[in-house]
Amino acid sequence: MKKIFLMMVLVSSMISMNAQLTLEDVIHGGKTFFNYYPRAVNVKFKGDANVLVYQRRDSVFTQAINNTKQTFLFDLSMLNEILLADGHTKLTRLPSLSWENTDVIAFATGNGFYSVDISEKSVNMFVEREKGGANYDLQKANARVAFTKGNDLFVKAGKDKAVRVAGGVGEDIIFGQTVHRNEFGINKGTFWSPNGDYLAFYREDNSMVSDYPLVNVSERVAKLENIKYPMAGMASHQVQVGIYNIATQSTVYLKTAEPKDRFFTNVCWTPDNKFILIAELNRGQNHMQLKKYEAATGEYVSTLFEEKDDRWTEPQHPALFIPKKKGDFIWQSQKDGFNHLYVYTQNGQLKKQLTKGNWEVTNVLGFDKANKYLFIESTKDGALERHVYKVNLASGKMNRVTNEAGVHRVKISKDGRYVLSTFSSLNVASKTNLNDSKGRFIRTIETLENPYKDIETGKVELVKLKTKDGQFDLNARMVLPVNFDAAKKYPVIVYVYGGPHSQMVKNRWMGGARGWQLYMAQKGYIAFTLDNRGTSGRGKEFAQAIHRQLGQLEVEDQMQGIEYLQSLPYVDTDRIGVHGWSYGGFMTITMMTQHPEVFKTGVAGGPVIDWKYYEIMYGERYMDRPDENPEGYAQANLNNHVKDLEGRLLVIHGAIDPVVVWQHSLTFVRECVKNGVQLDYFAYPRHEHNVLGHDRIHLMEKVTRYFEDFL
Repeated sequence: MKKIFLMMVLVSSMISMNAQLTLEDVIHGGKTFFNYYPRAVNVKFKGDANVLVYQRRDSVFTQAINNTKQTFLFDLSMLNEILLADGHTKLTRLPSLSWENTDVIAFATGNGFYSVDISEKSVNMFVEREKGGANYDLQKANARVAFTKGNDLFVKAGKDKAVRVAGGVGEDIIFGQTVHRNEFGINKGTFWSPNGDYLAFYREDNSMVSDYPLVNVSERVAKLENIKYPMAGMASHQVQVGIYNIATQSTVYLKTAEPKDRFFTNVCWTPDNKFILIAELNRGQNHMQLKKYEAATGEYVSTLFEEKDDRWTEPQHPALFIPKKKGDFIWQSQKDGFNHLYVYTQNGQLKKQLTKGNWEVTNVLGFDKANKYLFIESTKDGALERHVYKVNLASGKMNRVTNEAGVHRVKISKDGRYVLSTFSSLNVASKTNLNDSKGRFIRTIETLENPYKDIETGKVELVKLKTKDGQFDLNARMVLPVNFDAAKKYPVIVYVYGGPHSQMVKNRWMGGARGWQLYMAQKGYIAFTLDNRGTSGRGKEFAQAIHRQLGQLEVEDQMQGIEYLQSLPYVDTDRIGVHGWSYGGFMTITMMTQHPEVFKTGVAGGPVIDWKYYEIMYGERYMDRPDENPEGYAQANLNNHVKDLEGRLLVIHGAIDPVVVWQHSLTFVRECVKNGVQLDYFAYPRHEHNVLGHDRIHLMEKVTRYFEDFL
């Protein structure tokens, strides 16, 4: 019997040690992906109270700050009793809950938006969703929701009939949705006044924008489905901002005057509900004016201040008003070279620069209850990490409130005394700590074990290099193969993105390595990624160095990574491949054509080929218009470099891609054919810019096979 037991233990151990990751395990959309995805405990502060509240499946528990004992509060069945008694639909699972105060929870379901008093066992608010509605924007102050249906904008209270705010003027005019293709931090199209009496909204006129053809091949006869796509140098859509008065059901439009060909961003209300502030940006994106308008009449009041830049200025955040400070607000700007906070009066007078240094404010988290402190996330401790600081609004003094190395996400108690910090680092999958806001550790709430504990994964290393001129550090990540032997030679796959507003390498779990890179390390590849100039988190000079010359300095920096790899005795320099998507697809082909002697194999997904085919807001920011920068456009046009392609290249594209339109890669194929250059090509019908869902397994299997076959 003992022999049998020992044999079973030995076999179990061998199975555990030989366990292999599959694509289903490492690709989002895979059936077993979430088995290996570290998910932290769902813990929050209970409204205004300094009490912790846990949501575990269909039950909710509370816990005192200085006590580890958890007390049951309520569960799904108890919540359903309250809902059913008030005539609402029974829930099948406990939704994600937010705490409005110590007794009132708020949540949303497919039926609508709820506010429920648990102690009183009553439904305080219910606003019903409308069938076919989208872009919901709830205003709790007056228990109303704004939403869109098609191109039209509606407002609804409770179960009342929805009122159409704007619409019915043709398919080219869109109300209440995001504009300017979601650039400049725009992620919504409606903006409630603080008291809920008014609704500001975007009106987008696409009538002057060219139709762009997409084809639906699912129809019996393939069907044309046009979209509006404003290409660089061509006509852009025109935007207005309307103000809807709930009481009078009337609308005025802000009198923004000429030129119409500009961008209206970072819309916000003043706390007194009387004025609207908008960051208005010229078409050239190098001159921003923060303007003030009267909400009741739409009249222009004043320009509070303006910012100019030789390359570009990119407002990303609306004014943040400091509560009970007579209209003072905080503005984020890179005007001193790094993204920092500035305090202005309501009349646009600069009072002070609140934060300063060779580091970036990466997120503003909110004020404490007394409005004495502001909590921010920043790169003050290095671009590889994200820590949270408490900033004194009077003195600017900063205290770090997160204590362990890594990338932190926090929740702050209403009074600002306590902080829940969930973070990861290179070797920590996820850990949640409770600190006070002076940074003093109270206790660990949860530490997640390594989700790959039963699987041998490649060692992940963070590497620091230099730009060719020595001016900047470059951060890189390398995943070594499983069972690494320094005496052997290994092929390398460089995974690249390299575009603006990205940072692939951080001191987070596995260094931020994608599951597919761990999968390829399991197959015997070195997986390498480097953040080049043009990416974020390093200040304006690092980000803006690429202006008017996309694909040049980025590749120069990537080649610093290649030189490092070539210096390693265990790298097979004859077997280096590269893979990327979108901007990374552009980088993949650019790297292969600029350095054909280096890259044996590449896979480029959804690649930008010719920047004149890309949209105005993003493309013109970095390249200016085609007629303003013909040399830069020609240099970055990969159709001009097909003769330099020597390695084996696979290009992949979604056939209804509305971001990098199919024309990009099709023109590249045509140029390759004209020049007798061979390449491989695959299209995903009915997929947009990314191949999502379970079809992504098919995509990554194709990418994997390509490297297996040719690298």
